Amino acid sequence: MASVVFITGIPDVLTYAARLLRKKVQEGDTLAVFGPAPLLNRLDQRLWEEPVGEFTPHIRHRPGAELPVGGQRTRIWLLDAPEPRLSWTSAVNLGADPEFLLGFDRVAELVGQDPEEAQAGRARWRQYAAHGWEVLHHPRS
Repeated sequence: MASVVFITGIPDVLTYAARLLRKKVQEGDTLAVFGPAPLLNRLDQRLWEEPVGEFTPHIRHRPGAELPVGGQRTRIWLLDAPEPRLSWTSAVNLGADPEFLLGFDRVAELVGQDPEEAQAGRARWRQYAAHGWEVLHHPRS
């Protein structure tokens, strides 16, 4: 059964996401990251700059773009939409429609403290539950 973990009440979702991605790569995971394009663009920049003097290898891939040669060895892909030519089992969601994530075995949903983000997170929770996913909750506050 597919499972989703909602991590809620995050003060700074971008900082948390960057730290989580670095940790998962060190553990050997390969992840697809979904979310609104402006947020993914900011995460892309963050992964280039932080921590200072380091780089977290990743690819910012846009729909319809050619896949980079050798890119499948990269462990983090920032995606606006699913990419059928790539296959992973784990994903991090920063606010994309759960319909994008139905082919994954495990998803981490990162939800900030903003009331609108929390409301949108609750709506996504209901969508996952309606599809029969196991839904877990890990509040940060």
